[in-house]
Amino acid sequence: MSQVLFEKHGPVAIVTLNRPERLNAISETLLDDLHAALLKAQLDESIKTIVLAGAGRAFCAGADLKEFSGQAATAQDTSSYAEKIQQVTRDIMFSGKPVVGAIQGFAVGGGFEWVLNCDMVVAADDVVCFFPEMSWGQFVTGGVTHLLPQAVGHQRAMELWLLGEKQSADTLYRLGLVNRVVPKEKVLETAIALAEKISERSTFTVSRLKKMVNTQLSGQLATALQLEAQAAASAMGNEDTQQRVAGFTAR
Repeated sequence: MSQVLFEKHGPVAIVTLNRPERLNAISETLLDDLHAALLKAQLDESIKTIVLAGAGRAFCAGADLKEFSGQAATAQDTSSYAEKIQQVTRDIMFSGKPVVGAIQGFAVGGGFEWVLNCDMVVAADDVVCFFPEMSWGQFVTGGVTHLLPQAVGHQRAMELWLLGEKQSADTLYRLGLVNRVVPKEKVLETAIALAEKISERSTFTVSRLKKMVNTQLSGQLATALQLEAQAAASAMGNEDTQQRVAGFTAR
């Protein structure tokens, strides 16, 4: 069974992370399936907007630490895994189609990063976002070393990364990181409604607007993605990281 579902709702593609039994934690299969689903949406001319959602109680609980040993088995494995994460960010940010996030429950680590990659975000009132990477000896990805300081300022971004404290939906709204906060049962329908409204706009101008904004980002963002991938791969192969992850998964 695919770990990512693809559904068409008129001009809107709904791409849903589908590992609810693992809170949609990121596996290599999920990364491959997500890349394929986003590419399918990009290539379908009848699709104008994409909604990115998660099945079950969470949007995405971040990296699946139970798969860490395989991901960090060799230098090639770590580099491949880090690059697959970064490719999803490219898929979200560098296509001409707006992506609306529909998030509920936990959006952690890589899940939080994908939230920051979206063009607009609808958050449930039960959302909890945080970056656990530093406590695990890992490294943030998704271009957030470039994106987050621009959004919230240098000091606030460093606080979010270094302390890894949990952020509520209301806090995310105040920081300007989500566009709407709604009851959990309204998240997907609200995101679809926003996506449909965007789809009514000129496809040409919407696509040009997104590409124009991201072209201005692309040089620095491309550098950030490359540096993050290198740092993430190095961290995954680090003995201290491996001990920290082993200690966490043994709890």
